[in-house]
Amino acid sequence: RYSLAPVAARLRELLPFPVNLANDCKGQEVRSLINAVEPGTVVLLENLRFHVGEEKNDPEFCRELARLADHYVNDAFGTAHRTHASVAGLPLLFDQPAAGLLMEREIGFLSRVTHSPARPFVVIIGGAKVSDKTRVITNLLPLCDRLLVGGGAAFTLLKALGFDVGKSLCEENLLSVVTAFVNNPKLILPQDCIVALSPDAKQRPRSVPVDSIPPDEMGLDIGPATVRQFIRALADAKTVVWAGPLGMFEKEPFSSGTVEVGRALAEATRRGALTIVGGGDTVAAISQFGLTGSITHVSTGGSASLAFLEGKTLPGVAPLLKK
Repeated sequence: RYSLAPVAARLRELLPFPVNLANDCKGQEVRSLINAVEPGTVVLLENLRFHVGEEKNDPEFCRELARLADHYVNDAFGTAHRTHASVAGLPLLFDQPAAGLLMEREIGFLSRVTHSPARPFVVIIGGAKVSDKTRVITNLLPLCDRLLVGGGAAFTLLKALGFDVGKSLCEENLLSVVTAFVNNPKLILPQDCIVALSPDAKQRPRSVPVDSIPPDEMGLDIGPATVRQFIRALADAKTVVWAGPLGMFEKEPFSSGTVEVGRALAEATRRGALTIVGGGDTVAAISQFGLTGSITHVSTGGSASLAFLEGKTLPGVAPLLKK
């Protein structure tokens, strides 16, 4: 089920070289295959996670992998936040491990945000849960000029301010955590939202102010006043980071906030702003609405991107910098 055979098949279509799939990632049989193939041949090792040593960052597993190669390149930014053998331990066994071109691009763009952003610097946070983003908010609030919060993440913050959010997503266990920053003047929260009894309810969704959410309904998108508010906040931005959609964009009645703010981001890019979108759902949203080509950098990192924006040193990046 988890074999890399489909990857090998696709590589054969993409590359002008012979591609051999090894039946394992270590052992004498794999070494014999590598030694026997003609120069210019690609050998794809079988899935590393078939061995428990990969996720345990086992030193002996690292040494077995290192015996197969003269050089090491890590181009998997999406796994750079994991302390796994192939990511964190293996590069330490090479004199000069290298970052691949994608890794270099990801670190380059994200470093510009965390170290020297052109101003005004605007951050947009969305997604279903604020628990995924509290450390990002805490790290970026001192760095940015404005931080906009929408999507399900906004309702925990609104609840912390004393609003009744009805049946909207709300992480009650985080109310004390978000209280630390919810009154920050840089923070811009929704003025209104699109509500319904449920995402699949037959009723027509409508916009209500955030202080008037009915107790039996839930907020499923930012409202039109908030869309205008967010677009104004982006009007003069020189750097924008967006992590998390602003509503349940998969369903048409609740996609407007994400679409309109996405278009404003595209306009900021055309004006010359540095715009970065990260997180799987946000990337899926801008792809769905045809905006991928209108953003400076679409990060493939997912959790790794968020970890970087939290200010963490990523286990897969640290050994490359050390060497």
